[in-house]
Amino acid sequence: MNEELLRELVPAVIGVLVRRGAEFATAEDAVQDALLRALETWPTDPPRDPKGWLITVAWNRFLDTIRADTARRRREDLLDGEPEPGPASTVDDTLGLYFRCAHPALTPSSAVALTLRALGGLTTRQIAEAYLVPEATMAQRISRAKRTVSGARFDRPGDVGTVLRVLYLVFNEGYSGAVDLAAEAIRLTRLLAASYDHPEVSGLLALMLLHHARRVSRTAADGSLIPLAEQDRGRWDTAMIAEGVGILQAALARDRLGEFQAQAAIAALHADAPTAAETDWVQILEWYDELVRLTDSPVVLLNRAVAVGEADGPRAGLAALAELDGALPRYTAVAAYLYEREGDPGTAARLYAEAAGKAGNLAERDHLTRQAARLNNRS
Repeated sequence: MNEELLRELVPAVIGVLVRRGAEFATAEDAVQDALLRALETWPTDPPRDPKGWLITVAWNRFLDTIRADTARRRREDLLDGEPEPGPASTVDDTLGLYFRCAHPALTPSSAVALTLRALGGLTTRQIAEAYLVPEATMAQRISRAKRTVSGARFDRPGDVGTVLRVLYLVFNEGYSGAVDLAAEAIRLTRLLAASYDHPEVSGLLALMLLHHARRVSRTAADGSLIPLAEQDRGRWDTAMIAEGVGILQAALARDRLGEFQAQAAIAALHADAPTAAETDWVQILEWYDELVRLTDSPVVLLNRAVAVGEADGPRAGLAALAELDGALPRYTAVAAYLYEREGDPGTAARLYAEAAGKAGNLAERDHLTRQAARLNNRS
């Protein structure tokens, strides 16, 4: 059985149930039950119309739930009866689900979890394993999120920027457990691009592909981080890079620049350099200037300071860094790198050790600790 096809059908099936009058939360539960039935029966008895089968089973499960709930008896009168027979509707409700799952009333973590359930077709257990939290905790998070968005109008226009930020959060979770969230984010962004013609959707898809193409070269066999400048570029996925660049070029040609297109352009310049020494830092700095204009994000300003240090020299980079808030995440690590480039290993070693104490994860902490030890061993 093609489980990927099964998961791809989930948003369309939920959309059909909602359009027929089901509340989002109840529809999502009914579709999850239908998925479990499919996993049990399809291997030995595959349906001729998989989408139609899922819609029928999920709708019947929904009606059973309504009939069993006396508090909803009035709605049962409105919804009772089977839908008209015939092939499954070809109307694509996927876009509405993207906007619903990225509802502004949701916290980022809840929006991500709901997106993975309703659009990704993942089970609560799979999502919990990916986030390394108990299944009961994730079930409560998803239930609260579904209650929050159940009252939202299905056809209400949404903010594509919010949807893209949720998908980018999924991508940045990377991989843990049995679910590759980076690959899942790419799949969901492809689905969004197929139903929503917007250059920033293409920009995000290009950015994901360009980053994902370098994935296998980012860590050593022992799990330690490998900085971009030290990665084996022969291991980068050139086909994925080419696809990302092509998508980006088409988006940029529409002359509606957004932050994800600008980020993708920076990633493309890194991917295009045969060696780290040949990286076009002048162009990268120009793109960071565009990003600052678009977002004025402190994180972008921090990354821009690195680009200034590479394009104009470490002293200029330190001057740009001095204008920023020293409490920013990675500020101390960036300062350490620039001081090392400036030829001050003592200060760099001290700052690397300080940055290690502030690191957000074990791999980053170990990397910064090794950098400090490397410089200290030179003295």
